[in-house]
Amino acid sequence: QVQLVESGGGSVQTGGSLRLSCAASGNSASTYCMGWFRQGPGKEREGVAQIGRDDISNYADSVKGRFTISRDNAKNTLYLQMDILKPEDTAMYYCAAIRGLWCGTDARYYEYWGQGTQVTVSS
Repeated sequence: QVQLVESGGGSVQTGGSLRLSCAASGNSASTYCMGWFRQGPGKEREGVAQIGRDDISNYADSVKGRFTISRDNAKNTLYLQMDILKPEDTAMYYCAAIRGLWCGTDARYYEYWGQGTQVTVSS
């Protein structure tokens, strides 16, 4: 079992930055694939970025070059540095984790979820 708690959301203007954190507790969290997903108003949940236990990461095209995912295994914490934010980045952001080697973008396969943190970008 893994428990996930996100923090760091807030309201910023276009072009601003935020850093989200996800504190993981439980057994062997460092061996999990972990990811960030988001769900905007009236939209489906979508993958933003994922990072495997080998530190290989992947990003949605919409955030490449602006967002950076990282993990600190010593602190059992996942991060998402978000720069050059746009109004279309407004969403609830969720941290998720899954055991094993697979580390894809399909939210349906992730086993553990945090409660979410709201990000609002105003123009």
